[in-house]
Amino acid sequence: MSRLADWWSERVPISGAQLRELTNEPVPNHMKKWWFCLGGTPAYLFVVQIVTGIMLAVYYQPSSTTAYESIRHITDEVTFGWYFRGLHKWAATLMIAAVVLHQMRVYFTGAYRRPREINWLIGMSLLMVTLGLGFTGYSLVFEQLSYWGATVGGNIMDTVPVVGGFLKQMLLAGETYNEQTLPRFYILHAAIFPGTLILLIVVHIAFIRMHGITELQFPDEKEVEPDETKHFNFFPDHLLTELTLGLVLMIVLSTLATIFPAELGPPADPLTTPEVIKPEWFFYATFRWLKLFGPTFAVLSMGFIVFLMFVWPWVDRLLMRVTRSKETSTYIGIVAVLLIIGLTVWEAAVAH
Repeated sequence: MSRLADWWSERVPISGAQLRELTNEPVPNHMKKWWFCLGGTPAYLFVVQIVTGIMLAVYYQPSSTTAYESIRHITDEVTFGWYFRGLHKWAATLMIAAVVLHQMRVYFTGAYRRPREINWLIGMSLLMVTLGLGFTGYSLVFEQLSYWGATVGGNIMDTVPVVGGFLKQMLLAGETYNEQTLPRFYILHAAIFPGTLILLIVVHIAFIRMHGITELQFPDEKEVEPDETKHFNFFPDHLLTELTLGLVLMIVLSTLATIFPAELGPPADPLTTPEVIKPEWFFYATFRWLKLFGPTFAVLSMGFIVFLMFVWPWVDRLLMRVTRSKETSTYIGIVAVLLIIGLTVWEAAVAH
């Protein structure tokens, strides 16, 4: 063992002390609470997505004539194919939920305020790309609902003024769903979106290292004595917390993939429109909004809402000047969250 250690240290001349110094970013004490570790959760789930996605890609064939049969082959015939497909599906579901919850935590703790406005923009971009991954992944199965969901998505894009037709053609690779649509979804899902996500994560972490983590003080916390510190070490203390969360998530993912495996609906039929087109759960609120207000107004209003979300650090600053209160954004956020939950539950309650 000593020879092996000497061989390794000669070729990788980094000692344990140097590694601790390199990774020892001061972490505020409130990060000891697991619900403040949501930033690492989607990153871990993204790694699970990459690993299981590569395994599925070995058998998946991105063509409208072969996609459904390749998914059936993975599910029914490949050894443990059903399990890894379930892991991929549930990791995607939990990843989207974790990104949404992390963004909400940042919002309600005011961690987007000066000087972290740029990192808020990056976080919002991460959210949009994650939703794009969910949409394109759902469409790759090429079952009846995913086919018509993609068709409806293209028609919704077509309602955007001026650029709608262009956006629809970019998404569907034509005016309607055709032989090139599924390969385009596959390229988006397996290459463009993951590559963009990795780049955004690197920049996001770089800004966190430059600005540090927002420090929060809660009423139930005791005052820190002069000889105590408000921080603890990233390595190994916080890293162990993240590893613990990763192990728990692995158990949860395996349980979900086993008890609620990924299902396979009827194959896509362009000639038969389903009575009810059902999106994935993370688009329930959007789908209900479309039903309430019609495509044009709904798309324009949702676009405006997304724009507001991106520029909220500056909107928040304006609100503080007008209202003389830092809590205005909190109240607006509570109303928005309740509205999203209400629309989601409403759409979920509708018979599909």
